[in-house]
Amino acid sequence: MQKLNVPPVVKVGILSDECIEFGLYGDYKVDGFNETFNGVIYAELKDNIIICSIGKKTIEISDEIQFDPSNQKVDYFLFNDIKVGEKYHWENKEKERFRGSLYLKKHEGKIIVINLVNIEDYLRGVISSEMSDKSTLQALKAHSVISRSWLLSQMYSKNQKENKNEHVVENENATEHITWTKRQEHQLYDVCASDHCQRYHGITRLSTGMALRAVNETEGIVLTYQNEICDTRYSKCCGGITESFENVWEPEKIDYLTSMNDYKFEPENYSLDFSNEESSKKWIINTPPAFCNTMDKNILSNILIDYDQKTQDCYRWEVKYSQKTLAKIIKEKTTIDFGDIIDLIPVERGASSRLITLKIIGSKKTLIIGKELEIRRILSSTHLYSSAIVIEKQKIKDGIPQKFIIKGAGWGHGVGLCQIGAAVMSAEGYKFDEILSHYFSRTTFKKIY
Repeated sequence: MQKLNVPPVVKVGILSDECIEFGLYGDYKVDGFNETFNGVIYAELKDNIIICSIGKKTIEISDEIQFDPSNQKVDYFLFNDIKVGEKYHWENKEKERFRGSLYLKKHEGKIIVINLVNIEDYLRGVISSEMSDKSTLQALKAHSVISRSWLLSQMYSKNQKENKNEHVVENENATEHITWTKRQEHQLYDVCASDHCQRYHGITRLSTGMALRAVNETEGIVLTYQNEICDTRYSKCCGGITESFENVWEPEKIDYLTSMNDYKFEPENYSLDFSNEESSKKWIINTPPAFCNTMDKNILSNILIDYDQKTQDCYRWEVKYSQKTLAKIIKEKTTIDFGDIIDLIPVERGASSRLITLKIIGSKKTLIIGKELEIRRILSSTHLYSSAIVIEKQKIKDGIPQKFIIKGAGWGHGVGLCQIGAAVMSAEGYKFDEILSHYFSRTTFKKIY
């Protein structure tokens, strides 16, 4: 791993559509044109050519065009109605502003919008988007380091090996459908701006407070393991125990992404052998001590940004379904008619009690599904908070439950850093390096530029 002379430039995928409208606020240059461009621009694909309309003037480009700001610190471009949190329970649309260059690329019948931005400027946007600026400096510094590490890890591994398929299917036949999202999905850019990668709203939420200070004070610092930058994953709330990488994504063990207890000591009176369903049920139904086990409104309001604050019961939660509702959701999500849902049976659990595979037994069809994200997707009109769940059947008539109660633990995949746990640790006085050493054991810190 070599030291870099300057921070790298990141390619961030913002959106894609057949036609887009955006505003340039400042004077933007385009290679091959003597004039500068500003104001509202409408771009669309016609006869496989990108046509940009600027007032009464049009520009035709066969493949791509890049708008570069004259002043990097002041100029910005704006998009209306960008979808955030797509397919999750906090999905909405926002007006968003971005600094850096705007790159439009024709690809498979659509225009891909890409933001070219210095990695440290990108991180300022991520930390302001993922975390509240009211968070403590130590929590924000911890998040700055892992966001930087994760991104550079993705960029370097992508350069070494290109993956072309969006998903890997481990086993798909008449009885099983096991799928997970690959670590590398994007071919035209390094990361996307959505929750799929890291939340990035450009300078929309940017402030001059703690978020900027956290990025500035950790500039160039990453976590490393065996002289490679770590693939530092994180989720909102682990639920008391973090999950191991191989139980969520590829069947590959990563030494610094293994399960660990999210507290100062092991929980008393709990068995952590979650292959035993009674142990899993006891863990999920109760509230064992953990850093992320908090209902402190001050801490939650400091860590969760506005639309995340709608979810304050993420350590332990409950969802109720009627037979009709659950059968409809499962049919819509799988495109399979299971008939009445007779049972949902855990097949395999990970180290955090998250389900890796689940058997759906219907009156017409039986199928084992996995991994955790697929389970969360199939059992909810949006996504379940996590797959650390136990299912209760009620009002059984002629062998068919009329009601299901799903009780769960945590929010997200649970691998790596627990954001709420880290916030609680920082509130208790832990420094950012102590927080990261807690969640990513065996790693070391290194400043690479």
